Amino acid sequence: MHFRHIEQLCCPLDQSALVVSGKQLCCASGHSFDIARQGYVNLLGAQDKRSRDPGDSKAMVAARRDFLNQGHYLPIAEHLAEIVVPLLGNSAVIADAGCGEGYYLQQLREHLDPSTAAATKMIGFDISKWAVQAATRRLEATWLVASNRNIPLAPNSVDCLLSLFGFPVFEAFSTALKPGGTALFASAGPQHLIELREVLYPSVRHSDSALAKQAVDAGFLEGESSTLAFTTAPLSQPEIHQLLTMTPHLFRASHEGKARAAQLQNVAVTVEVRFQQFHKPAQP
Repeated sequence: MHFRHIEQLCCPLDQSALVVSGKQLCCASGHSFDIARQGYVNLLGAQDKRSRDPGDSKAMVAARRDFLNQGHYLPIAEHLAEIVVPLLGNSAVIADAGCGEGYYLQQLREHLDPSTAAATKMIGFDISKWAVQAATRRLEATWLVASNRNIPLAPNSVDCLLSLFGFPVFEAFSTALKPGGTALFASAGPQHLIELREVLYPSVRHSDSALAKQAVDAGFLEGESSTLAFTTAPLSQPEIHQLLTMTPHLFRASHEGKARAAQLQNVAVTVEVRFQQFHKPAQP
């Protein structure tokens, strides 16, 4: 069985190289991992699980897929492409850490010219098997169930690593990136979904991000940053429910707050996203 970009991967148990053997990926130590019929591989070790079914649930993945397919966050994808495309050289390797159901990698692929798209290696991984299963239906790429804490990618193998609304692990990101490679983060700004948050919570708070300090402390060099802000078209109640279901607010908000949100109809919401680049120092 063929498996894309096997040379970029390593065993999550001992970090040795993986090879394809029948319908499995195997390492020299005898560890083996089945290739699912959808074409992805689960490289999530038992030590990386905090529950029997970690990450986003099937319902959360479906809500995100349906919401994003309606184009509400297309400006985010377009801004992402504006940043990433100039970073890519010949045969670049892009890894999306916490890829969800693959929307942003799909959009990025569509923004590349055909020759660059054909040469670019795209790898997405997420701790949720439901997200990765959905991603396999979006585009042909290398899809893995894996944790940000134990990335099954060969050291110094990635040119650009994306962490979009995710949970960065800087040491692991640095290990995977090539010297001179770029980690690009997208995170919510102070006004992000403010109309929804004001309904969900008695008071709205926003704490300053420690992302830059954490990245610099981990040895990254701070690069360019930008902020994208726009207002969506009015959202119907089903769309508002999808938006709530795909965010952490589903768990943070009280029952009363979610009941108030369930009454919303035809409400436009503010989207504010900060993009920050950090570079792994090039070796002398």
